[in-house]
Amino acid sequence: MDVGARLKAIRTHKKISQRELAKRAGVTNSTISMIEKNSVSPSISSLKKVLHGIPISLVEFFTEEYGNEIVQQVIYRQEELMDIGSGEVHMHLVGKSFPRRQMTFLIKTYPANANANANSSTEMLKNNAEEGGYILDGKIELTVGNDVFILSAGDSYYFDSNKPHRFRNPFNQLCKTISATTPAYL
Repeated sequence: MDVGARLKAIRTHKKISQRELAKRAGVTNSTISMIEKNSVSPSISSLKKVLHGIPISLVEFFTEEYGNEIVQQVIYRQEELMDIGSGEVHMHLVGKSFPRRQMTFLIKTYPANANANANSSTEMLKNNAEEGGYILDGKIELTVGNDVFILSAGDSYYFDSNKPHRFRNPFNQLCKTISATTPAYL
């Protein structure tokens, strides 16, 4: 996918100038220009920052069509769910093509002895959102700040995900959860 052309198409479709987008995203005008000309390839975090100025999510950026009338999808079959997980953890996104999504809804599968964070079992995540979920099967270790919780099938959680947190499955069985964050961060 041509990220620069895509950004320009979305920006012009939304009737936002390069200068205005740069101001909203907290970057320079030249940054927007260089991305649109493909002079630079932005990191995911940089692209998220720019897209926040539109505002659209990463998933919308890569899945929505601009300039065409879109029929809003209501039902998502299992084979249509986008796996945005990394490593051995699968995170299937429900509602990938929903326009201007206000929540991220995921079905997560953690194999036995798996870390949710791809790089390290010690990495803590932070998102500017609220997160809630339900354990469908197995057990999961949830760390929020300095507190560690062990949740089993039937348990649920809800917390301010601006606090450092992580999910791990150090157990000898697969764990499956459903979770939602609002506002959407993907």
